[in-house]
Amino acid sequence: MTNMQVRVRFAPSPTGPLHLGGIRTALYNFLFARKHNGTFILRIEDTDRSRFVPGAEDYIIRSLKWCGLEVDEGVEQNGPYGPYRQSERTEIYREQIRILVEREHAYYAFDTPEELERSREVFPEGQFQYNWKTRRNMKNSLSISKEESERLIEAGIPYVIRIRIPEDETVVFHDLVRGEVRIHSDNLDDKVLFKSDGFPTYHLANVVDDYLMKITHVIRGEEWLPSAPLHLLLYRFFGWESSMPQFAHLPLILKPDGNGKLSKRDGDRLGFPVFPLEWKDQASGEISRGYREDGYLPEAFINMLALLGWNPGTEQELFSLYDLVDLFSIERIGHSGSKFDPEKARWFNHQYLFAKSSSELAPYLESLLEKNKISADRDYLIHVIDLIKDRVVLTPDLWSQSWFFFSPPTVYDENMKSKVWRPETGQLLRDFASGLNALPDLNSDSLHHYFQEFTSVRQIKTGALMSPLRLLIVGSGQGPGIIEIALLLGKAEIISRINSGLLFYHQLS
Repeated sequence: MTNMQVRVRFAPSPTGPLHLGGIRTALYNFLFARKHNGTFILRIEDTDRSRFVPGAEDYIIRSLKWCGLEVDEGVEQNGPYGPYRQSERTEIYREQIRILVEREHAYYAFDTPEELERSREVFPEGQFQYNWKTRRNMKNSLSISKEESERLIEAGIPYVIRIRIPEDETVVFHDLVRGEVRIHSDNLDDKVLFKSDGFPTYHLANVVDDYLMKITHVIRGEEWLPSAPLHLLLYRFFGWESSMPQFAHLPLILKPDGNGKLSKRDGDRLGFPVFPLEWKDQASGEISRGYREDGYLPEAFINMLALLGWNPGTEQELFSLYDLVDLFSIERIGHSGSKFDPEKARWFNHQYLFAKSSSELAPYLESLLEKNKISADRDYLIHVIDLIKDRVVLTPDLWSQSWFFFSPPTVYDENMKSKVWRPETGQLLRDFASGLNALPDLNSDSLHHYFQEFTSVRQIKTGALMSPLRLLIVGSGQGPGIIEIALLLGKAEIISRINSGLLFYHQLS
């Protein structure tokens, strides 16, 4: 590979939001390109106009940027082999399909949808193939005269152009993930290469573009493995075999609780996103969750995704993007699918959040405070984060784990009250507040000493004071140590919250 200028492409269709599997494909292409000082290309394959979704292309671009996968050539960057949007390359495909027809590797087919359906009905369900066994009985330029074909074309009769799969041949190729792959041509359809709407299918367009864009390695999902022999035949028919890329077909990402490919339905059912960014369906208005909006860091998301199908050969689990570039190799991609574990994804995010300094996390909390119309001093924020960081899994947790540092509770956990409140608790807390108010200086040593002295004199267990005190200060049992909370809130605020809570529970005091 040292003498080869590596060029890889991520080629999604703008038919909706990117699934986890699509982002992983982009990631592996990116890592491979960077590992070998190659070029990472974004090509938009938008020739299926019936499935085109407005906004999807922009979503793809934004998703790659959020993940930190920098594109070298593409619809925004341009480059020497553009355009990089297939709908702008139709003249190129028309010229190439003409060459295939002239060489008799492709042919015109005039079958109507109704005629195709009748042909399918003759065969057991799902067993009809449009190939050398059946094509002579269909309406195409191989079964009718050249003159009749020309007449139909001139008359404007709709047609498609199909590849002419050779009879009784075994197509063999080496896949970088799966090794030798052998598929007999009798198991292949004469797939449509050019549709009646004037656009090519994926099969033609991707081969033509990969050749013209000098792609050296095609790294894509395993759903394209059955089509690979067809693509190899196209390289042969065009005379491009010496420039054919190497193929690597990636295993599936599987649902967490069973077999089968992970889907949006699985995410909705089990409560996790399957898209990198939030997606709003413009037709239905339905909003699908995204990892960014759920509070995942892009570096954690990428780390998690990299290990869904690839392993470094060690027990290490946390890798920066630079680490992944250094270690990545196609040889270490597994053959079988990887089950997605939503709890593991949360674990990764917690590790990355915890590794950040409180100063780095402060902007996230500031943003959450703004949504709640609260402002706070940056130094105070950093102190708060210091206390709660080990409890934060997703960025919204910065607020849910710290809100009581910014606002006193207005409701109190009834379950906790029933467990910790006794008839004498109200007076106990009044006395505690009175003694706290008399302390000349509030610091860690003085507050620890006061707690010890107060519980010793009253001959009570620490929990008999700490638990109801937490209830009045926080409203529940959450939060870091009560002494840490008290020191940060300050004497006046603690006493105010005790008094407010006692007023709330005056009937129990």
